[in-house]
Amino acid sequence: MSTFVTRDGTSIYFKDWGSGKPVLFSHGWPLDADMWDSQMEFLASRGYRAIAFDRRGFGRSSQPWNGYDYDTFADDIAQLIEHLDLRDVTLVGFSMGGGDVSRYIARHGSERVAGLVLLGAVTPVFGKRDDNPDGVDLSVFEGIRAGLRADRAQFIADFATPFYGLNHGQQVSQGVQTQTLNIALMASIKGTLDCVTAFSETDFRPDMAKVDVPTLVIHGDDDQIVPFETTGKQAAELIRGAELKVYAGAPHGFAVTHAQQLNEDLLAFLQR
Repeated sequence: MSTFVTRDGTSIYFKDWGSGKPVLFSHGWPLDADMWDSQMEFLASRGYRAIAFDRRGFGRSSQPWNGYDYDTFADDIAQLIEHLDLRDVTLVGFSMGGGDVSRYIARHGSERVAGLVLLGAVTPVFGKRDDNPDGVDLSVFEGIRAGLRADRAQFIADFATPFYGLNHGQQVSQGVQTQTLNIALMASIKGTLDCVTAFSETDFRPDMAKVDVPTLVIHGDDDQIVPFETTGKQAAELIRGAELKVYAGAPHGFAVTHAQQLNEDLLAFLQR
């Protein structure tokens, strides 16, 4: 397996396919790099270098007790970029992964970055707070943590229904649902819990102001997990010059349900 060790001793797994202009993918919660297989194969087959990693605590990366915060996630990405000496890299983040690629630019600058893509991302602010009254109420996230502690396997199995929009007419195979559950159960329960707090309570509005590269925001307008109106729509307005694409009827998990559309849009953005 391809791994590198961060400065705090965490082993991070990554896959690195193809050659050409690099594209680095950051996965959502509670998944790992395997969620990107369709996009990576598609782009690597068309002359791009596709790279995806398992966030610390998830997939094949090691499971430290601490470090599940966005500054650490961004620093992990910086160390991976340095390890592979990536330049002119396009950063693609899905859901909670949109936060760490945005925080990377805010903390480490855009010298090595050619573009940013936010897919169903939790940016700029996911959870409700005094200055974000339309965010998701924090009691929802308390319920998620309680469900994980009580019966993580069943909670994640049930989570697939709103995640993929199965209750709104989307069709996803039993195999995909099984794979999703299997991936999620590889993760550290501590990391899984701590990330709920991180993605629900982190304010990325200052990060949005620091994004100075071409940016594409894609969101489904039937996202039952990360509501479009208070996240993707707002991010596109806060990032200078961002392009917004709204997938009609798409759920949160549109990388599966709308895979071909996403693949073509990513390719078009890379070829701009």
